[in-house]
Amino acid sequence: MISDLKFLGQKAAQQVDVDLMSKFGYTIEQLMELAGLSVAECIAAEYKRGKVLLCIGPGNNGGDGLVAARHLTQFGYRPSLFYPVQPSKDLYKALMLQCTAFKIPVIQDLDAGLNECDLIVDAIFGFSFKGSPRAPFDKALLVLRETDKPIVAVDIPSGWDVEAGDPQGTGIRPDMLVSLTAPKLCASGFSGRFHYLGGRFIPPELADIFGIPTYPGTSNCIRLA
Repeated sequence: MISDLKFLGQKAAQQVDVDLMSKFGYTIEQLMELAGLSVAECIAAEYKRGKVLLCIGPGNNGGDGLVAARHLTQFGYRPSLFYPVQPSKDLYKALMLQCTAFKIPVIQDLDAGLNECDLIVDAIFGFSFKGSPRAPFDKALLVLRETDKPIVAVDIPSGWDVEAGDPQGTGIRPDMLVSLTAPKLCASGFSGRFHYLGGRFIPPELADIFGIPTYPGTSNCIRLA
């Protein structure tokens, strides 16, 4: 039952990731692949095929976005990447190599990219982010706040506090929120049209604890609101 679904604070969300890898044997690559696939499936469920600009951050949230871009290409969308800070870790290099193999372009001009796209994916910051955004993401978030294009936020809207959300109402206002694993506390302040749950990898033991609903059929996502 969706009514039994628990919303997680930052420490609880971090502990779930630790448990998935240390207790249940998942790798970060597996979790990222399934998370990114679910984001792409959520988009395909609600938005027609077109140009998608994915704003990619330097951490795991950005990795989810890179995976989503590859799957969106296979679903018939035309993704591009705004990826101003590319980490040197092998994981992210491999994900970028895959995007290159699928001929997904990287743009440098965010304003131009926004003008040309039909949909934006916010994969900049995840639930571990704290503090104020630094360059170049501080300016990027300001631009995203002003756009009239629909935004899909991956797990949490970038710039929001993972628990308090956006109480001042100054952050980005996504049209869709794709909560991964389980919704975070900030999702209670989400007022967009579509709230989905993605990441169909939770073992029954954790699913029972957090009230994860049963996914329909073979889908990797489930609409919550």
